[in-house]
Amino acid sequence: MPLKRRRPDVPLQRRVWKPRNRFPRRSGKTDQKQNPTKISVHLLSARSILHHFPFHEEQSPSLEDCLKLLKGERDEQRLAGLLLVTKFCNGNDNAALRRVYNAVGIGFLDRLLRTGMGEGTISSSGGDNRDAYLQLSVTVLSAFCRVPEIASSEDMVLKIPFILEVLSKQSSSHVVEECFEFLFLVATSCENGVAALYKSGGLRVLASQMSTLADGYVKTGEQLSSHSQELAIKLLQLMLNSVSLDIINNEYSSELSMMVAVIAREFAVLHDALKFEALHLLSAILSSKYSVWAPVHDTLRLMPNGIWSTYVRVGIMAILQNRVAPAEKLQALILAESVISILGERWLLGQMNLPDAKDTVPADRCLLLVLESSRVEVAVLLNELAYLQYETSNNASSNAETISLKQRNLAIAFSLVEKIIKLISNLVEDEVNPFDENTLSKVISGLNETVGVVLEYLQDAKDHGQKKGDDLLASVRLIGSYLAETPLACREKVRELLDFMLSIEGEDEPSPFFSICFLLPMLCQITMDLEGCKIMVSCGGQKAVVECLIKLIGPMGCTVKDKGCIFLACDTILNLLLKRDQIKFRLDESTSIHLLKALAYWTEETDEPSIVMMASSICALIFDHTSEQALLNHPNINQSNIASLSRLIVRSLAGCAQNMAGDMNSDSDLLDIITSGYSRWSERFPHIKEAVGQLGV
Repeated sequence: MPLKRRRPDVPLQRRVWKPRNRFPRRSGKTDQKQNPTKISVHLLSARSILHHFPFHEEQSPSLEDCLKLLKGERDEQRLAGLLLVTKFCNGNDNAALRRVYNAVGIGFLDRLLRTGMGEGTISSSGGDNRDAYLQLSVTVLSAFCRVPEIASSEDMVLKIPFILEVLSKQSSSHVVEECFEFLFLVATSCENGVAALYKSGGLRVLASQMSTLADGYVKTGEQLSSHSQELAIKLLQLMLNSVSLDIINNEYSSELSMMVAVIAREFAVLHDALKFEALHLLSAILSSKYSVWAPVHDTLRLMPNGIWSTYVRVGIMAILQNRVAPAEKLQALILAESVISILGERWLLGQMNLPDAKDTVPADRCLLLVLESSRVEVAVLLNELAYLQYETSNNASSNAETISLKQRNLAIAFSLVEKIIKLISNLVEDEVNPFDENTLSKVISGLNETVGVVLEYLQDAKDHGQKKGDDLLASVRLIGSYLAETPLACREKVRELLDFMLSIEGEDEPSPFFSICFLLPMLCQITMDLEGCKIMVSCGGQKAVVECLIKLIGPMGCTVKDKGCIFLACDTILNLLLKRDQIKFRLDESTSIHLLKALAYWTEETDEPSIVMMASSICALIFDHTSEQALLNHPNINQSNIASLSRLIVRSLAGCAQNMAGDMNSDSDLLDIITSGYSRWSERFPHIKEAVGQLGV
């Protein structure tokens, strides 16, 4: 059944940022209050030149009049020329801006900027009017940089450190905005601009300024416009896209954490294009696929009030419940997956209200929205992948890239569904119920439906003879996660597809392995009863599990993060061996020998009692159907292997006799299997009997 999308209260729309059409205004007003007379005197000096200048065409200034003043010998003439430009020059007229720039000269612009910074002087001014000069210089520079050739010039790139210094010391909103505009125009015009921005400490300055801007950006929930904050976010995006993530993380992890907190607040409260910029930036910084961000994640976990995570949750909810482009919803899901990876699944059930918010939002709203959106993504992506792989031409090379992209997006949706399965499982296990039964029913119903969709996708792959692919492996992982909690769900369909799921390989796997690991929790549970064992044997699943266990514990063992799957495989094999007479099941000789050798190898270098007891109990059950001489007749086993198996049985019995294992009571059922087995087959294994006899057990 198709899922309905929620109608929005306020549709969110994206817009493209454009440089402001602003050139220096002809005004003597400044934001500074100190020495207003001295500033006015000097600006009046420039104005007096304008008053006496012989303009053509009845005193109406022209570009030529401006250029004459800009080429004058005295600084007052050049200042007057810059003031004159504001009367007629269109900020988008690149040709005019280029002529003005060439006329005034980079030398004068340098001196004007340095004087404003307190490092130089303009003739006849001394140290006066520095604030006015600074404001005028950064405004003129940002205007000139609207011409791409000027912005990408070495002269402008070399000014980046000076502008960053100005930005770090300024509180005037006008100067700060002009500095950001200059930096953005230069950084986007050439690669050297971004490199210079980063090497000059731009990220540290941005972190400080973004925090300062945010303090004045949101007041009691009221949305205010901030062009500077928008440019700051874009500059940060440029650096993250251009500089190695390892380098940024090593040098600026604390600054990145600070910026996450600021950007998260913007993401929560805004309803314009900047909301989407914040979304993409947070996704880039927090994306769990970049292990280099671990220090940033650690810092965020330690933040005292954790309010940043509430802001992210509120922002994600706004994206998912509004009519926005599918790509933006996917970015919101990517961000949600990253935050859960940092803070855990219970983040989905956290506070949904902003500080001072009047309306209360249910704590389960984010969980339901993320689940609903993930389910939609799963259904849509699986349908598209099936069409691309099975309905279109196999020779369409353009499909490969599209399929790869959709598989990566599918992995995000699958991960979120698995995290929700884990969340519900933990809540039930802890007997915690943070939401009502209606919500729980919705979640379980949604999960059931999605698992059904994934099983149909696997059926489609089976029908087309396709068993290799990361999308298929991810599908098995999701099925395994769900069936681990509800092993009887979709029983008939699972039974029909079990042999196929156990044969699925990842793109880089030479043979099935991870698909079996993903299904072990379910297999362990269903083999606890006779019917489940029959299902396993009917599809040859026992051989797949044994081969998986050999890969896990043998000399060529595969490395897996979760060592628990080793014991799940052992328990599954034990369940089958204990019911072997009822289900008429036996391991073939070759498989048995390889398993015995792997179990002996696994226990040689360990003193862990649970490992020794588990391996010994499996060996004891296998020995029921063979003998020492029969094993030695096989070319893949020798006296050394028999000696290793003898030591294993002796260690398990010795541990019991001497009461050396502290948790022996928990292994009493395994001890019963070993001792009863030994009494049945000891006569057929003289070397083991001799070793046990020396022990005196």
